[in-house]
Amino acid sequence: MQTVTLNNGIEMPILGYGVYQIPPDRTEQAVADALTAGYRLLDTAAAYGNEEAVGRAIENSGIPREDLFVTTKLWVQDAPAQDNTRRALETSLARLGLDHVDLYLMHQPYGDVYGQWRAMETANREGLAKAIGVANFYPDRLLDLILNNEIAPAVNQIETHPFFQRTADQALMREHGVQHQSWGGFAEGRNDLFTHPVLSEIGRAHDKSAAQVVLRWLVQRDIVTIPKSVSPDRMAQNFDVFDFVLTDQQMARIAGLETGTTLFFDHHDPEMVAWLSKRRLDN
Repeated sequence: MQTVTLNNGIEMPILGYGVYQIPPDRTEQAVADALTAGYRLLDTAAAYGNEEAVGRAIENSGIPREDLFVTTKLWVQDAPAQDNTRRALETSLARLGLDHVDLYLMHQPYGDVYGQWRAMETANREGLAKAIGVANFYPDRLLDLILNNEIAPAVNQIETHPFFQRTADQALMREHGVQHQSWGGFAEGRNDLFTHPVLSEIGRAHDKSAAQVVLRWLVQRDIVTIPKSVSPDRMAQNFDVFDFVLTDQQMARIAGLETGTTLFFDHHDPEMVAWLSKRRLDN
């Protein structure tokens, strides 16, 4: 497994397994299958409602804790944000059955971001979160957080796929030592990604699928990716992307698929900001 080195020296697998939208009653088996397939980076979140199932799969796997890289995420907290962030992290750790996570991400750039971040910095110093980062931060919000706090985010997990490639975001992250991580790498199949003629043609040249081409494209851009599947066969296929290399011409063809806009939702849309900011979890 190829790894990336975060800004605090921690090694993170470049390819992992995400559990977004997997129902809790299917998550334990899915994670067990992913671990059997070789995945060691697991990505969940309080908002996904399946941390407990992830924790059971980890406990039953027999894999040493130090061989795993576990990520979970903080949802927007009510005031006082620092106290409630600590409570939320402790709740996630209890659900996961762990004494620490390897990466704790602020899931949305809303609410008292600075209060939440200060609590995350404390958790990082205490070893409850080996690294801390953010998700869904656009460049302006990310830079503001970096410039006005002691610890810079180690990771920014953002929508990234062939139709929304985030090259400017990645350039800023590289400049400031923040690791780019993709969510939605397959764009949930939108724009016919799995049968797209460009991706499929490139795949045939390597005896790979369009999905494998996308994952390889992300890996070659040094972007951590967390594909999701509940099919063991698809999990194995997604893991099998380290035995071929896309040419510069093929990378350029994929670059030509850029649309420059989200395929899901805009974090600058006032209605979306209001909806995400008001949503609360049952903790």
